[in-house]
Amino acid sequence: MHVDMDAFFVSVELRSRPELKGRPVIVGYPADRSVVLSASYEARAFGVRSAMPMAVAARMCPSAVVIEPRHKLYYEVSGQIMAIFGSITDLVEPLSVDEAFLDVGGAIRRLGPPREIGELIRARVARELGITASVGIAASKFVAKIASTRCKPDGLLLITPEETVPYLHSLPVGALWGVGGKTVEVLARRGIRTVADVAASPLPSLRKLLGASGEHVYRLAWGIDPRLVTPVRLEKSIGAEETFATDTADDALLHRELLRLSHRTAERLRGAGMHARTVALKLRYADFSTITRSRTVSTPIDSAQLLYAVALQLLESVGERPMTVRLVGIRAEQLEEAARAPLQLSLDRRDDNWRAAEQALDAVTRKFGNKSVLPARLLDPASNEPENNDRAHNEPANNDRAHNDPAKSHPANIDPANGRRIADQGSAGRGSPGG
Repeated sequence: MHVDMDAFFVSVELRSRPELKGRPVIVGYPADRSVVLSASYEARAFGVRSAMPMAVAARMCPSAVVIEPRHKLYYEVSGQIMAIFGSITDLVEPLSVDEAFLDVGGAIRRLGPPREIGELIRARVARELGITASVGIAASKFVAKIASTRCKPDGLLLITPEETVPYLHSLPVGALWGVGGKTVEVLARRGIRTVADVAASPLPSLRKLLGASGEHVYRLAWGIDPRLVTPVRLEKSIGAEETFATDTADDALLHRELLRLSHRTAERLRGAGMHARTVALKLRYADFSTITRSRTVSTPIDSAQLLYAVALQLLESVGERPMTVRLVGIRAEQLEEAARAPLQLSLDRRDDNWRAAEQALDAVTRKFGNKSVLPARLLDPASNEPENNDRAHNEPANNDRAHNDPAKSHPANIDPANGRRIADQGSAGRGSPGG
């Protein structure tokens, strides 16, 4: 089964603001370059969608209530969601913070038939977390995902094996994974508009028309998807990036932002129990051209100061920049489990001191909140308060959650680790922002 929360970020916010239920609500930062992270179904009725620029959403739905995101809270609720899934079956494959595939074959004897298990999950999510979930049940991942999408919001759809092909053949061709807008146009020019049309097309013709993806599309049209639920999926990378409210050429601002992103990335590394062997820098210029630089370190790291030091070296290696910078990002790559990483002994205690200090900062943050303790360089000198440019706005990251992910490219993988606008990303499956 595929279980997906309904308008996840909005649903979590409405728990503490029940007076907004039934009204159009948008989660996102109210600024020119911000994007919609999640929209209530009332807002979606006006055409508002996740990853849409906030300025466009405001024009479409001027009556919408805009709530700034609380990413740390969403991660906490996500952990509770995954705990519920884990109590049902060990075979859970998370796709993003708010959705997962579950193989419940081994739970049938204990909990009843699949429909009863699906209803049990929905009831527990509603009762224990105060939000709603939609559940699609089928014999394969692909069809289960379609089923959950078709029964939203707050629904359950079971498609039996014998119903699979007739059900698929009733859908438009765009319902197939991998068939986007351009592919729909290509197929439409050949009179192929439904999944049934794809299934009726000769495979050689589809290969000629779509190349290597022709066979993939053909197999899905017949409900063929042999992939198993994969419960252990290590992230290939963890990172964060920032789109500035105004393009900048200021080295001091870039350095400060890299320090902020290094702390965010290192916090996520330690939270995931991972070390990184490679650090990558990303720069996007004012004309939207993007460059990356990376460096592999001799010893795996999870310290913000060590990430920051490498990031500064990479920035210096770029040389003279041709224009102002729109976005800066940092990624930790070639991840390995911290428990298995070799311990590097050193006569210089500074690295261990930094690591110990940051672990203490993690503990303070968990207890008192995200901005309890932070490096002095990240304070606004005029007010001794954290600078506000972390409210610059989300720019969809061109990375993974569509990775399998979800995701929800994790889409853009707008991966929430804090209450700031930083677009944290990990390459494990992510879902569309906010469900």
